[in-house]
Amino acid sequence: MKKKKLRILVNLPPGFFSWRPLQPVWARLRKLGLVRQRSHNTAEEIVRDIGWAEGIIMWSWPVLNEELLAQAPRLRFVGYLNGTQAAVRALMKRKVAVSEARAGWSPAVAEMALGLILNGLRRISDYHAEMRAGTEKWVADFPTDIDERERQLTGRSVGIVGFGRIGQRLAELLEPFRVELRAYDPFLPKMVARKYGAKLCTLNELVKNSEVVVLCAANNKGSENLIGAAQIRMMKRGCVLVNVGRASLIDMRALEERLRRGDMIALLDVFEREPLERDSVLRQLSTAYLTPHRAGGVMESVVRIVTMLVDDLEAYMEGRRRRWAMTEDMLASLPE
Repeated sequence: MKKKKLRILVNLPPGFFSWRPLQPVWARLRKLGLVRQRSHNTAEEIVRDIGWAEGIIMWSWPVLNEELLAQAPRLRFVGYLNGTQAAVRALMKRKVAVSEARAGWSPAVAEMALGLILNGLRRISDYHAEMRAGTEKWVADFPTDIDERERQLTGRSVGIVGFGRIGQRLAELLEPFRVELRAYDPFLPKMVARKYGAKLCTLNELVKNSEVVVLCAANNKGSENLIGAAQIRMMKRGCVLVNVGRASLIDMRALEERLRRGDMIALLDVFEREPLERDSVLRQLSTAYLTPHRAGGVMESVVRIVTMLVDDLEAYMEGRRRRWAMTEDMLASLPE
């Protein structure tokens, strides 16, 4: 007797379905079940397919609230690219298996963080802009004309705020630079910090003593304005602040005020409003280095996260352990 195929709804932006690197993943998924590819953005749109679906792979929207789930009696599995606490909790309440693939962004985000650190310390983008404009200054009176703002990473003190998968991968990438590494993460066991050669400390201790501060923390309860005005005042003169986490981690008005003083720099990949407003103060500050939320968005990341969810869906269908399964104790790590 032929095995019944699972009904799988894939709800992602249209580009996911036409993008060439993902075609082998979609071909594999079609072998697992009957697939509907949709790009619904609202509850009113997805309701047309949710009653049909037994499995869903999606980003995080539309939110699968109680009203929608009441119309999904067949639903057994949901795989999120990025889930939220409320959505995952509602699914668990209904005994729906949930997997979440945000860990797939981590390698690329950590690499971007390292790149921003090096850019900030070595002024790479400044030199590039000067060369483009023809305003660069060549060595004329070495070494007295060395710019003291330019420093090597090797041996510096680095603090990582949020020591999950991104922070841990960044710690691995920093190992050859023999940095003095500190970590702040209220959920992190000391033994994990020691594994990566990091000293676990308080937030204030980290910002006071680090020449480089990197924000990798998740956007969850208690993390809003984690780096507030007090912490920004504590940062060393010449501090390099990197944010590849979320803009909500920082009191941005306090940061802008400190950046105007010109005694530290910030390299930011995330912003309160995206796209960043054309008239944003940040665009005018020479101490602010900006990238348009590109830390995780490379080809390898996208293929990896979708593959992770297809792997877990296949494992669920075969009764095997899912590598990226969500459990109750993991909910606190998700955004609300």
